[in-house]
Amino acid sequence: MSHGKQVLADLSDPAARLRHMIPTVYEGFSHTHKAALGAGALDTKTKELIAFAIGVAQTCDGCIASHARGAARAGATPEEAAEAIGVTILMTGGPGTVYGPRAFEAFMEFREQYDRSAGEKDQS
Repeated sequence: MSHGKQVLADLSDPAARLRHMIPTVYEGFSHTHKAALGAGALDTKTKELIAFAIGVAQTCDGCIASHARGAARAGATPEEAAEAIGVTILMTGGPGTVYGPRAFEAFMEFREQYDRSAGEKDQS
């Protein structure tokens, strides 16, 4: 079972339909998203790992998938993702032990994708 790419694929069409109905809300969220995750005192990787951990704490599959992808894209390592999940388990207990493994699987899906992409660029 995919907790990363498939979740995002499943949400794609319903999200597009809703975005069409309330475009201003989505535009506002997009601006907030970019502002919150852009590099500042914390780098984007750290911010993505925080969002990833919050997704686990909120038991939000779409958030987990989106920020697993973002963290992998920003260069987070499996060890960093695991430690972020570990903090979530500390703060949430049992739900973290259920959603944590799902989140790690999602992260690894995207991490492998970005590792392959980097390898292909290195060969060219």
